[in-house]
Amino acid sequence: MRISQAFATLITVVLASATAAPQAATSPAPGTTPTFVSEYRIGIGDELDVRVWRNPDLSVTVPVRPDGRISVPLAGDLMVGDETPEAVAKLITERLANYIRDPNVTVIVARMGPRYRVRVTGAVNTPSSLEYSQGMTVLDAVLEAGGITEFANPGRAMLYRSTGESLPVALDRILRRGDMATNYQIGPGDTLTVPERAF
Repeated sequence: MRISQAFATLITVVLASATAAPQAATSPAPGTTPTFVSEYRIGIGDELDVRVWRNPDLSVTVPVRPDGRISVPLAGDLMVGDETPEAVAKLITERLANYIRDPNVTVIVARMGPRYRVRVTGAVNTPSSLEYSQGMTVLDAVLEAGGITEFANPGRAMLYRSTGESLPVALDRILRRGDMATNYQIGPGDTLTVPERAF
């Protein structure tokens, strides 16, 4: 009898859990979706780390010149502008195959050029060109720039996307109330501008 009562109690608990109204799913905060570029393309000002396995004399770290080229020992001058690191590694491999047997080449972007920077301008303590990092937000950029000045008008801040989109930023709400509704994630090449108050 006790077993039957315990079993009946268990069934009641299971049924109650199954028929309970599901909790509302929480929506992610605005601007929290990571911003990725579809494919990294090498540009002027990038610094490439070229490594040739078992050939340290051929391994170099080189900047991409204004003509979009780099110079690599034995491989010579190579056009790398607007190419992917993988494509450049393949090109260097083909060139070096004329001099060494089965070259194994890797190309890594050691430092990104100005296309992958974030600019903070206007009424901030240190107007800056910051190196882009994944997940950077408006608040991160403002803090990196030393915060706003006493003459700032944070309620009229603007985020200018590299895609041409312009987004109003309620920076005053972010800083004074912790309202993160417009604390957008910043993408590479974006510019955040904080104007001064009109006197």
